[in-house]
Amino acid sequence: MINVVSTPESKKRNPYIELLRPEIADMDFALPAASALLASYLATGSLPSLLPFVIAVIGGYAAITSSYVYNDCCDMDIDKINLPDRPLVSNRLTRDNARKYSLLLFLIAGTAALYLNPESFAVLVIAVVTISIYSAIAKRATFLSFVPVGIAYGLVPVGIWLAFDPAGILTQPDSSPILPLPAIFLGLMMCFTDWGFTLSGVARDVIGDRARGAPTFPVTFGVPATAKFVTFMWVVGVIASLAIGWTAGLGPVYLGGALLAGGWMLSQSFDFIREPTPERGGRLFLQGSRYRGIMFGSLILDIVLSILLSGYEGILGQAIGVF
Repeated sequence: MINVVSTPESKKRNPYIELLRPEIADMDFALPAASALLASYLATGSLPSLLPFVIAVIGGYAAITSSYVYNDCCDMDIDKINLPDRPLVSNRLTRDNARKYSLLLFLIAGTAALYLNPESFAVLVIAVVTISIYSAIAKRATFLSFVPVGIAYGLVPVGIWLAFDPAGILTQPDSSPILPLPAIFLGLMMCFTDWGFTLSGVARDVIGDRARGAPTFPVTFGVPATAKFVTFMWVVGVIASLAIGWTAGLGPVYLGGALLAGGWMLSQSFDFIREPTPERGGRLFLQGSRYRGIMFGSLILDIVLSILLSGYEGILGQAIGVF
């Protein structure tokens, strides 16, 4: 889940903003927001306090985008072929400045995590090391390079979750050190869908990867085989998204949104099987972001409406009791 379609129009953007992948910002903001809301809702039955929530969303977004920037620093030779308008290869930003930018984003994420819960910081470090292995080593070494990407992004909601519902390993030794099932399914959903999401983008980049000797899954097995594997990952991911709703006891807003968005995403994935081209993989990459943005948006809306409805019923019950 690294590169996004680059066009000549992108040169008009501020290069620092473009490195953050604004094309998929809906997903990158919605993931930490939904994770924080769901964790707080299941742990306390209410919305999280505003300041920790804002810090968690900003920290989660910074953690995700720091990996985008670092990947660009590692992939300049490939991007010269696949995405020549990216800020680094088009000489709108130096690699040294981009590395400092990536470090700054990590420090923002780390500060946020430490403020919220040391357990969140521990998960952040593991996730950053894992995704860095992909960018710096795995992509040039194995067709399984997509594996650490999914693991790293599967850890993102876990780290956010621990900020609002600590496992107790580091901070609250009297609490259970086991994540609840919704948190586990949330992490699994992100992991599986990110394998499909990432490989769609890698399929788009197959020409540059092949030219630079990167043995990615599409280079090794071809785009048609990649399309089938991607579709399988999305099927598993959509099932996991429904498991989140079932184990968390979420309402029809989430389940309806997850079903509709999931059905649409699967139809696009099967279309990739029918049209197994790099260009179609690139479109599916962006469509994967839209799916997850809608799915997480449905989760947020469901929780907010549930809390508001519960509060309204409580007020109504008190009013009836008066009479």
